Amino acid sequence: MEQMGFMQRMQQLSLEDLHKRLDSTRQDLFGLRVNSASTPVKDYSQYKKLRRQIARLLTVIKLKAIESANRK
Repeated sequence: MEQMGFMQRMQQLSLEDLHKRLDSTRQDLFGLRVNSASTPVKDYSQYKKLRRQIARLLTVIKLKAIESANRK
């Protein structure tokens, strides 16, 4: 159920905002990986959560691109 709320919120954003959020999420994942090299990871589920969030953002971006192509 939580994913549906996330997807609905993301579909309301513009493509520019989606790309910014995607970059931010990718930086968070990179930061998590870098920090795990020097300190022990407390919550391994963060990796999975961030990867899924990236996949969801990419899905919404792709859907918006298809939508705009169909309108033309």
